[in-house]
Amino acid sequence: MPTRLELANAIRALSMDAVQKANSGHPGMPMGMADIAEVLWNDFLSHHPADPKWFNRDRFVVSNGHGSMLLYSLLHLTGYGLTIDDLKNFRQLKSKTPGHPEQYVTAGVETTTGPLGQGLANAVGMAIAESVLGWQFNRDGFPVVDHYTYVFAGDGCLMEGISHEACSLAGTLGLGKLIVFYDDNNISIDGEVHDWFADDTPGRFEAYGWQVVRKVNGHDPAEIKLAIETARASRDKPTLICCKTIIGWGSPNKAGKESAHGSPLGADEIAKTREQLGWTHPPFEIPQDIRDGWNTKEKGATAQRVWNALFDRYAAEYPKEAAELRRRIDGKLPENWAETVAQLHASFLAVDKPVATRKSSQNALNLIAPRLPEFLGGSADLTDSNLTRWEGALTSKPARVFGNYISYGVREFGMAAAMNGMLLHGGLIPFGGTFLVFSDYSRNAVRMAALMKIGVIHVFTHDSIGLGEDGPTHQPVEHVSALRLIPNLETWRPADAFETAIAWQAAVERRNGPTALALSRQNLPPQPHPAGQAEQILRGGYVVHEPLGAFEAIIIATGSEVSIAVDAARKLADGGHAVRVVSMPCAERFLKQDAAYRASLLPKGSKRLAVEAGVTQYWRGFVGDDGDVIGVDSFGESAPAPALFEHFGLTVSNIVSRVQALLG
Repeated sequence: MPTRLELANAIRALSMDAVQKANSGHPGMPMGMADIAEVLWNDFLSHHPADPKWFNRDRFVVSNGHGSMLLYSLLHLTGYGLTIDDLKNFRQLKSKTPGHPEQYVTAGVETTTGPLGQGLANAVGMAIAESVLGWQFNRDGFPVVDHYTYVFAGDGCLMEGISHEACSLAGTLGLGKLIVFYDDNNISIDGEVHDWFADDTPGRFEAYGWQVVRKVNGHDPAEIKLAIETARASRDKPTLICCKTIIGWGSPNKAGKESAHGSPLGADEIAKTREQLGWTHPPFEIPQDIRDGWNTKEKGATAQRVWNALFDRYAAEYPKEAAELRRRIDGKLPENWAETVAQLHASFLAVDKPVATRKSSQNALNLIAPRLPEFLGGSADLTDSNLTRWEGALTSKPARVFGNYISYGVREFGMAAAMNGMLLHGGLIPFGGTFLVFSDYSRNAVRMAALMKIGVIHVFTHDSIGLGEDGPTHQPVEHVSALRLIPNLETWRPADAFETAIAWQAAVERRNGPTALALSRQNLPPQPHPAGQAEQILRGGYVVHEPLGAFEAIIIATGSEVSIAVDAARKLADGGHAVRVVSMPCAERFLKQDAAYRASLLPKGSKRLAVEAGVTQYWRGFVGDDGDVIGVDSFGESAPAPALFEHFGLTVSNIVSRVQALLG
């Protein structure tokens, strides 16, 4: 049998060889954390390479995602189907081994990492999901949801502010099955970190309420194993294992130096490293005995068989719960979802008075949430403003995370990244709220959800200058347009209660990307919606007001400006001008429609005016060179909302005059 060191050296060899062949990458972290990975994966990690999505597997997250070759080496060695040729193709176009781990590209990768700290926050979300689902489904003698979440994180991850947000929350919630390995190698790109990172990291995590295992030699398997056993013994506190490591361990001239972090070692140094490690094998060659030492297929198959047998007994004893858990694992909506949608449509078509779309959103949740038990809602300390809590929601509490609502505190970024982890874990549909202006705080996690094609839902309220007196610090002007620029994110800005209901339907049904709902603080009047219009709204844009006879111009509007546009069109009709109004609650959806549908709403050559209480640049492409846009290309002001709409020209009279100018 090969020794532990020989097994770990297989990771080191594959990592330095792949980085060298690609002529780019990060060999230092894989070489420094190889011993930790060997103990964790061979002695503790419960997983099944033949079924990477087995539900009760342990989750393993490489938050310091630049060290991706460590993960790819592990997946190759343990039998996930990642071949030597895949490793040789590291960092090449369309390979299964991109520069940073990508969850939708490589089997066995739990989340896409690279932006430091986010993998750690994703893992907090995974641990929350495990805890919530455990409380919902486990019964005495039937721990059908029972697994750990393990994280590799470096100095950079812990420097990022998101690590504070996520880890503070994890400690408060008492996530005992979350175990983080801190790769304390004292090195980042700029060199030794003591000049810019002198925190008492163990003390910091103890202050969060974590168990901390200090001063573990990250190259001593016995110490590593004891630390993991200590971590697993904790049930009410997450654990940080502080592993002192040497970056680039095994390299005679670069170990412990920043030069090992993000560049190939070089052919000469690799040869010397092989000699120092006693690794006599050619590049990308792994001896069979070492392969046998890493192969966990049978152990994984046994673990899954044991769980399957447990689940079968559970299903016999608790058939309703087992069927519900299976539905959620499979990612299917409830069988009565179509009935729920029909009730949603009927209820919101009946709204006959002005309602803020944030309130319409809460009303939609009151109808949907009891019929969608996988919902896990929350807000970043703005529950009563975002109106994200529905009747009967149960807020999670410290050390007993069993509710379906989370008070995240003022942690917008941590909330968004944790929601990504919950969705990736499976069994839940998370949504979280904050003010639209604070989407900047959470933006990179929103972007990562879009990159990963996962269906998290963001509720962004107080969507414009219409929030009024709080002033420009809280008035978003560029934010809706900025969100629309993120590929694969759908941003809905509904105009009334019915559009809000449709936006929620679209968000729940969407499985291949995230959704952002931009909702008003102020009341908005309902628009007339004839039967069958829901399908048009679901296409992202539709005619909300059509004049008698042929129209001369088109007004495109979203959100709170739709009612103003409709009033303007009616006033223009009084003056003899026939004007169509197109409501476009989701421009991204509209742009994905076929050319015929787009042309039916916005015929070629039509005179167009776009109106939105935000920056105007986004709409220039919709109106053309001879069109016009009314918006807000400056920061807002502190004043009541009606005064602000008047001040910035978002008025019936201004729309009328601008359309008249377009018509000559």
